[in-house]
Amino acid sequence: MSVLNSEIKPFTATAYRKGHKDYLTITEENLRGQWSILFFYPADFTFVCPTELGDMADLYSDFQKLGVEIYGVSTDTHHVHKAWADASDTIAKIEFPMIGDPSGVLTTNMENMREGQGLADRGTFLIDPDGVIQYLEITPEGVGRNAAELLRKVKAAQYVRNHPGEVCPAKWEEGEITLAPSLDLVGKI
Repeated sequence: MSVLNSEIKPFTATAYRKGHKDYLTITEENLRGQWSILFFYPADFTFVCPTELGDMADLYSDFQKLGVEIYGVSTDTHHVHKAWADASDTIAKIEFPMIGDPSGVLTTNMENMREGQGLADRGTFLIDPDGVIQYLEITPEGVGRNAAELLRKVKAAQYVRNHPGEVCPAKWEEGEITLAPSLDLVGKI
């Protein structure tokens, strides 16, 4: 059963965020009222994960302009996230919260836990302001994600939400033509 189009389940977790004196408590309520991305990765101090998190950090201001908060999530603790940021120039540039989920509650709620391993899959979840999961993607261990493509998908999801009755075709970019599904379009595309 997919969590797509379902409401995010309750959770409480602790996050490290650069520039804050204390760790942050994050719950499902933090994800309501704005667009949010839960960006799960297997583990700190690894190989593909820092490249992805660095890519997200590079486009963080673009996501913020769209009203989107990003949350990096792994089953490591918030203390390990801080240690990683202290040790790595790539991770040090991250300004979004990095959630520690050592209990696995959030990861399991999102059906993103690797069975028997205690590690998150490489999963991306876009949550709308109502707390409903509008998009998800799970990639294999060795395949990193692309923040620019995720940004495009966020724009499409926001467009569809703000324009009922319209949908975004493949490769849609902001400002391009959308479709209005109807009987007249069947077989004509």
